[in-house]
Amino acid sequence: MLIGYARTSTLEQEAGLAAQIAELEALGVERIYKEQVSATSKRPELQSALDYLRDGDTLVVTKLDRLARSVKHLGEIVEVIESQEAHLRILNLGIDTSDPTGKLVLNLLGSVAQFEREMMLERQREGIAKAQAEGKYKGRPAMIDKEQIIQRHSTGESPTAIARDMGISRTAIYRALGRVKDKRTDT
Repeated sequence: MLIGYARTSTLEQEAGLAAQIAELEALGVERIYKEQVSATSKRPELQSALDYLRDGDTLVVTKLDRLARSVKHLGEIVEVIESQEAHLRILNLGIDTSDPTGKLVLNLLGSVAQFEREMMLERQREGIAKAQAEGKYKGRPAMIDKEQIIQRHSTGESPTAIARDMGISRTAIYRALGRVKDKRTDT
């Protein structure tokens, strides 16, 4: 049985979701799970699709980024699919793990993606080290003058007025004053 999964990140992406569903239906997918949530959010429909898989079934997605948010996440999903004796098909990449070639290609793509991520992080670390050595990287600058906030508040000025004037949040004002306040109060 072909089981489809379609996802968009936001509710505003109706056309994208409809296009995925149409592509899955044209392929003959019998059951489609769909949701409109960020890849980093809980995805109950994806979990339902994975739970529904049985021996010989194939989970079909139109694009890899609709399914997994990272190489690690993809690996976890593939493990679940394989534990169900099912397969994965990614339409835009032409990958189908029901044969050895599809499994190989998926593993190669995962390895390449992981390698690229590690190289990007290494370049980032090198860039930060170089900027630090040149004195150009000093971290985030301080945004508030704690003394000024305390002084202004002691004269009776409200946290809201101080925050508005200084262009910072009321939470920052309360932190500077050394106390946590309910955001709805203004004393």
